[in-house]
Amino acid sequence: MASEYLKWKFRDVQPDPPPRELSKKEKILNFLDYYKWWLVAGAVGLVLLGNLIWTMLGIGKVRPDYIFAYVTDSKFSEEQEAALETALATLGEDVNGDGRVVVELRQYARNVEGDPETAMYFQYADSITLAADIDMGESFFYLSDDPEFLQQAYQLYSFPDGTPPGEDDYDVSGKVFRWADCPALAGLEVDQEAMANVYIGRRVFYKEDQIKKLGPSEALWAIILEGAES
Repeated sequence: MASEYLKWKFRDVQPDPPPRELSKKEKILNFLDYYKWWLVAGAVGLVLLGNLIWTMLGIGKVRPDYIFAYVTDSKFSEEQEAALETALATLGEDVNGDGRVVVELRQYARNVEGDPETAMYFQYADSITLAADIDMGESFFYLSDDPEFLQQAYQLYSFPDGTPPGEDDYDVSGKVFRWADCPALAGLEVDQEAMANVYIGRRVFYKEDQIKKLGPSEALWAIILEGAES
C-alpha cells in the first residue's frame, strides 16, 4: 500500500480557476471603497483651494471704496455695523467706478468672552487677520475704543497729515480724534451713544506702492477732519 506521502505527492492537482472578471460597476465600487478617505481629503482640499482663489480674485464680491478697521473689546452688532457702513458711505465717492459708494467695516476683537477655549481661538484668529490687514495696508482708517493699545502694540497711527511717528513715539496725542469731536461723524445717522468712546485715526504707511493708492482715502480723511477738535 502506498504511503500517505506518495499519495500526497502524486495527487491529482487541479489548477485554481481564474478569478472572475469583475463588472464595471463592481470595479468602481471597489475603487471607491479602497480610496474613499483619500477622495474625501482631496475633495475638501479642492473646496478650500477654490474658496481661497475665489476670495483672492474677489469673484462675486463687492469691492469697497473705503475700508475702516475697528479694534475693540466689544464688537458692534451686525445691525450697527451695517448702519455705520451705510452712513460712512454718504461721506465718500465712487472710487472704483462701479456706480455706488461702498464702505467695508472690519471688526477685530482684542478679547472674546465665552468658553475659554473657543474664545482663545476667535481672539487668535482676529489677531492674525488684523496683523495681515496692517501688513497689506488694506485699512486706511482705524477706529478703536483703546487707541493707546494699537499705538503701543503696532505704532499704527500717523499724524493727521500722514507723517510717521518718531521711532520712539508711542503716544496717540495729536494722532487720533474722538468720534464725537468730528462734526462730519457726529452728524451721521448712527447710534451716536455707541460711538461715545470711539476714536479715529489714519494709519501710517511706509511702502511706496501703498502710498500711491491713498488719494481717495486722503480725500475722505480731509472731510472727516473738517472742523474736528484734537
